[in-house]
Amino acid sequence: MGRTIAIVNQKGGVGKTTSAVNLAACVGAHGYRVLLCDIDPQGNATSGLGVNKRDVQKSTYDMLIGEASAEEIRLSTGFAGLDLLPANINLAGAELEISMLDNRETRLRRAIAPLKADYDFIFLDCPPSLGLITLNALCAVDTVLVPIQCEYYALEGLSQLMGTIRQIKRRYNPLLELEGVLLTMYDGRLNLTQQVVSEVKRFFPQKVYASVIPRNVRLSEAPSYGQPVWYYDKSSRGAQAYDALAQEFLKKNGK
Repeated sequence: MGRTIAIVNQKGGVGKTTSAVNLAACVGAHGYRVLLCDIDPQGNATSGLGVNKRDVQKSTYDMLIGEASAEEIRLSTGFAGLDLLPANINLAGAELEISMLDNRETRLRRAIAPLKADYDFIFLDCPPSLGLITLNALCAVDTVLVPIQCEYYALEGLSQLMGTIRQIKRRYNPLLELEGVLLTMYDGRLNLTQQVVSEVKRFFPQKVYASVIPRNVRLSEAPSYGQPVWYYDKSSRGAQAYDALAQEFLKKNGK
């Protein structure tokens, strides 16, 4: 059965989608079967894997409201071991619609359950909010991976996120755990970076990945070519960082 991981931070611009796309691609490149589920209405994980959002006929929106199955919307990406459940703009109105449906908190869990046997890992790229779609993700997964940028406001809102995770664990998903915390936009030359790192480690003892993600031009360029950075420029610092993260992630998961 596939292990499911939600990549969550309600703060935007922390490298959440970048991490979802590139970690999924690197784990796939190591020979594992991976599914990336895009549940962010912006659909950036979808376009980051070379799929035109406008051409997507059936998306995670249709899956969440019960008008299509996960099998029906699943796409092969052409990248090793990696499949996609794509998003499109329709997802923007999904929260309101889902709120009026039965089992509104567990619709995603039920939708992806039939696919779990097909994959080693299922990653969910969540929207930058703690709304009903993110709630669905937290009810559907085994663990949560939290990207945090090495900047002044890094820990802002984190206590709210951890409070939400504790609430979900208590009410809907007793097995939910923290997978790890990933430091993004890392620049070891800055004092501020070191301060943020020590603060994050104090906040999350034993849960911060040793692998860090630097600021890197290639990482920023890759999505416009519809490729994970590992395929766009394997020798770049960004690609090497995500490969190191993938290896650390796999080791922690006993692979």
